[in-house]
Amino acid sequence: MNLSMSLRTSAMRLPKHPAITAGGTTQSYGVLEDRVGRLAAGLKSRLRLARGSRVGLAMENSADYLMILYGVWRAGLVAVPMNAKLHAKEISFILRNSDCKLCFATPDVAERLGSESRGNLPRIVVAGTRDLEQLLANEPVTAVASAPEDEAWLFYTSGTTGRPKGAVLSHRNLMFMSHCYYADIDHVDERDVKIHAAPLSHASGLYAIPHLAKGSHQIVLAGSFDPDQIYDLLALHENVTLFGAPTMVTRLVNHGRAGTAAVKNLKTLYFGGAPMYVSDLERALELFGPRLTQIYGQGESPMTITSSPKHLLGQSCRPRREALLASCGFARTGVEVKVVDENGQPVGADEIGEVITRSDCVMQGYWDNAEANAKSLRDGWLWTGDLGSMDAEGFLTLKDRSKDMIISGGSNIYPRELEEVLLKHPSVLECAVIGVPDAEWGEVVTAFVSLRPGHEVSDVALDRLCLDNVARYKRPRSYHRVEVLPKSSYGKILKTELRAQVAANRIKEEPDG
Repeated sequence: MNLSMSLRTSAMRLPKHPAITAGGTTQSYGVLEDRVGRLAAGLKSRLRLARGSRVGLAMENSADYLMILYGVWRAGLVAVPMNAKLHAKEISFILRNSDCKLCFATPDVAERLGSESRGNLPRIVVAGTRDLEQLLANEPVTAVASAPEDEAWLFYTSGTTGRPKGAVLSHRNLMFMSHCYYADIDHVDERDVKIHAAPLSHASGLYAIPHLAKGSHQIVLAGSFDPDQIYDLLALHENVTLFGAPTMVTRLVNHGRAGTAAVKNLKTLYFGGAPMYVSDLERALELFGPRLTQIYGQGESPMTITSSPKHLLGQSCRPRREALLASCGFARTGVEVKVVDENGQPVGADEIGEVITRSDCVMQGYWDNAEANAKSLRDGWLWTGDLGSMDAEGFLTLKDRSKDMIISGGSNIYPRELEEVLLKHPSVLECAVIGVPDAEWGEVVTAFVSLRPGHEVSDVALDRLCLDNVARYKRPRSYHRVEVLPKSSYGKILKTELRAQVAANRIKEEPDG
């Protein structure tokens, strides 16, 4: 069982059918399969990468992304996809922690990595250059034998320690994820078109797997999300599937072309990565009709915990409709989901507890992190760290995140990581970072800092410190200076109190230095 062989099956059946369009150029399935095989040969014979070696993908969306991903798999290697927006220090940590032997990077990312101290970073191959073309100058590899439990995808997701954790996903995990797509979201064949307007390193790219296995056409968009570009493509293609974070869906809904005749060509818009306001979802359903599917998952069980299918979201007269829209659906096919107390015992209907899940989609574990594994994987169940409630019908509604994770614009941001950066400033005594609700972004990052006596520091200085250490999208949007941070009797900073103060608009600030 190797995911790359499903591409070969499509190429044998549909050699001239369009596989990938990017930057105005289209590759057929026959050409894509040939390049995948040639790259696999180059990785094995030229670079001598041993079976199971990790290969980083620090790439913006491009024509080569999926070809490289499948070439890595065809060579029997493990892909380590990364958000290309990460800071060079963050990418460097992942490359070192995962023991990557090679990293493919788009030119902009490679330039950022070049500014870092190379240290023990692996070799960087820049996409679109002669280095990549040389790796393709080989007779193609057409077959590879992989066990179902062989590693395929090492997905780094930050945790409460502030350092990213690598979730190890096998070929079986991602194949199960693909089968769940067919079971719960859509039947797919060569008549389908999949638009990738979000990063291929995350949800959009993962669902390229079930689409490529069925011979559908992938349209890869680079750069920032542009609603006009989406509506232009809807006018040209039928049976279109698109992933969008809630902020992307909201931008499509509020665009002047929303509700145009081209919307009929939209087959499925699946969304997730953050909660979506009920009012926004109602507006999207009004404009797009019964074409929306909500998904809930984690990097540790990619997009495969619960879902709200199109036909249910589209039932305007369904009893308890608002509760359905506020939920994230019910358990996916072949997936078990429970809400439990701290002892792992199920709580009653509509009672709040931690969400746990068990299926063939759940990761094998975190790479080289026994402590995190002991906490998150217990008796075959993944403890998600998400708090929620389940009603009598099995619909799950998320309430909060026990890990204090912030979701802004569909991206996960972890407060501890930012707090550790802010504490590097000599004037900062204590700090706390929380997410504040925002209609456009879902949440915005807000920092509270308590300064050392007699010290001052400007917002500009704090912002510069963050930008020097983490990706721009993670930095706080505002900084509040407080005399003292609220604490429990055990000395723990009470972020719930900070959120309550923000909601009541009663933050007592110190002057901005």
